Amino acid sequence: MSLFLRLGAEERVKEAAAMVCWALRRVGLARAHLARKASGVCRGHEHQPLGPRPAAPGAPGSAVELLGKSYPQDDYSNLTRKVLSKVGRNLHNQPQHPLWLLKERVKQHFYAQYPGRAGTPLFSVYDDLSPVVTTWQNFDSLLIPADHPSRKKGDNYFLNATHMLRAHTSAHQWDLLRAGLDAFLVVGDVYRRDQIDAQHYPVFHQLEAVRLFSRHQLFAGIKDGENLQLFEQSSRSAHKQETHTLEATKLVEFDLKQTLTRLMTHIFGDAGAQDRMGWAFGLGLERLAMILYDIPDIRLFWSQDERFLKQFRVPDINQKVTFQPLSKYPAVINDISFWLPRENYTENDFYDLVRTIGGDLVEKVDLIDKFEHPKTHRTSHCYRITYRHMERTLSQREVGGIHQAVQEAAVRQLGVEGRF
Repeated sequence: MSLFLRLGAEERVKEAAAMVCWALRRVGLARAHLARKASGVCRGHEHQPLGPRPAAPGAPGSAVELLGKSYPQDDYSNLTRKVLSKVGRNLHNQPQHPLWLLKERVKQHFYAQYPGRAGTPLFSVYDDLSPVVTTWQNFDSLLIPADHPSRKKGDNYFLNATHMLRAHTSAHQWDLLRAGLDAFLVVGDVYRRDQIDAQHYPVFHQLEAVRLFSRHQLFAGIKDGENLQLFEQSSRSAHKQETHTLEATKLVEFDLKQTLTRLMTHIFGDAGAQDRMGWAFGLGLERLAMILYDIPDIRLFWSQDERFLKQFRVPDINQKVTFQPLSKYPAVINDISFWLPRENYTENDFYDLVRTIGGDLVEKVDLIDKFEHPKTHRTSHCYRITYRHMERTLSQREVGGIHQAVQEAAVRQLGVEGRF
């Protein structure tokens, strides 16, 4: 079984350490992480041709074509054309893209700082695994309980009840560990239904690092280390390993903190695996890049505007780049109010609908008012939608057409009663 330490940091390494996603909760939260049966590396993740065929999710019995495979739809299916159009873009693998630059800098650091035997890199890199995974890979292989909130349909993009777009790169951990790897980086696009603002997008990119230690590796440099153990004498089951010793925990905590500190310093400047244990952390590449390059809006990463892209065509990946803002075109702001249906309404459903219709013209959506009728006890929401094009001025007529389409779709698809 493997042990993954999630440790809590009391200090941030400059501002970027706030973006560390799955690392650094305080010692004592370590849990057995991957202890289920599977076989083969990245089953179902063989190389696929790029370029999805965008297709709106249909009724059960229809199918969606994605990365060369067909997935039958059912009541779980909730993909939209907007999201499907992003699958296969792989911004992190497009040379000279800001996310590619950041990924290459992280790789460079790990290759230089952590050599393996014979001088070869200790960490292997996987940056082309398919984003389509099974729900078992995304949840069960990580021992996420069946009733855990992270499994909600409202927070994830499902092709059907058994397949989904990965919500995190951790979905590949079990397969890679099962293949015998003990030090690796996984980079890829991940998908989550979320709010709409300059910091959030339904598709973003994660970089995850995993490192395991055998008893010999962990205690080799410690005085009397041959007498130390990874685990206390206690029970082990298929779902949980024995309690790990305090000595082992402290050493892994120290190694993880050092690893993250060195990585952040490199980027920003000074400022289930048998009887082994280790650490894992994940970084959101967009959040780091927005800090590193002063990029103000997450939508810009998807821009085809040469004024944006040419700023990152540098001869050296370590060259300092400070994003020069494009002209700030004026925003058009419209409000929408409606009575909620009695049941089956989530804010993420509305955000997803707005993204589908308005696309990247929508800069943000704010819930500005909630009201409960004192007699009927019905609830009303008022949202403020900010529309802004990144490359030109929007007309009131253009925005009016989009906003009306949002109103009509909210009534038709979400069952709300408009107060338009």
